[in-house]
Amino acid sequence: MNIPANAKYKVIQETVALHGNLLNVSVLCEIAGVSRSGYYNYLSTEEVREQREEQDQQDFLLIIESYKHRGYDKGARGIYMRLLHRTPPVVMNIKKIRRLMKKYGLKYPIRKANPYRRIAKAIGTSYVAPNLLNREFEEHGPRKVLLTDITYIINGRAPRCYMSTIIDACTKELLAWVVSPSLEVDFVLETVNQLIEKHGISLTAETLIHSDYAEENAIPKIF
Repeated sequence: MNIPANAKYKVIQETVALHGNLLNVSVLCEIAGVSRSGYYNYLSTEEVREQREEQDQQDFLLIIESYKHRGYDKGARGIYMRLLHRTPPVVMNIKKIRRLMKKYGLKYPIRKANPYRRIAKAIGTSYVAPNLLNREFEEHGPRKVLLTDITYIINGRAPRCYMSTIIDACTKELLAWVVSPSLEVDFVLETVNQLIEKHGISLTAETLIHSDYAEENAIPKIF
């Protein structure tokens, strides 16, 4: 069996302490396949290990609290961000968060596919387009550059829902918005239809609708 050295050292320590034990440390180390120097180093660092274990347990309590914040499970990055938003903020390395989750058996939630990629693929916009806007969001005036995005809303009781929005980049006016329980393609198209119905008269052939989906993936894109 592939048993960690620390586990073997612990067994040797407990065996030596048994009443009536006739085996010395050298024999026990030979049986376990470890060195005497390693065993004595294990004994000398026992206090350090206990302090480290106590600190790990305290940090894991913070991880558990962040993991279940707002009633849904999170991965290491979500926990990391939640810890930063505590009062006072807690800075914990993501590698440490993952190590403690693995150590104490806290499972990661299954990560779902990126909804933005799904929508882009479904409506045929997963190609690389010219960067017409060049991040000039406000310089063109009202109704010239429109921004669209999708976010999710959690109310603490029902499952999350999704909100699609379109705003004017210059005036910051919310022009259209639609809430949906799923990320069906019609959900996004309905937002565009609402925009045309309410504000179509003020739009021109040069009006650009910009999605930050492209920015998140380092691809300039205009829809």
